[in-house]
Amino acid sequence: MKSRVQELAEKINMTFDDFIGEMRKKGCSEPTAIKIWNGDYENFEDYGDNNIQLSNLRKAAAVLTVGTGTLIPK
Repeated sequence: MKSRVQELAEKINMTFDDFIGEMRKKGCSEPTAIKIWNGDYENFEDYGDNNIQLSNLRKAAAVLTVGTGTLIPK
């Protein structure tokens, strides 16, 4: 099953490597960018879980040119 980030990236023809590269340019660590790509943040109780901060989700939203709320699963 694809993560929400992977679905959105697919819509704009963005590959894994492109996403990770763009996240790195924005100052996100590679391990955190990979967690976001895999959707590890989607199962959380608070933003301390999975060691992913809200600012990193904002970076991912900017890379994918969507609103941050779009990344949160329904």
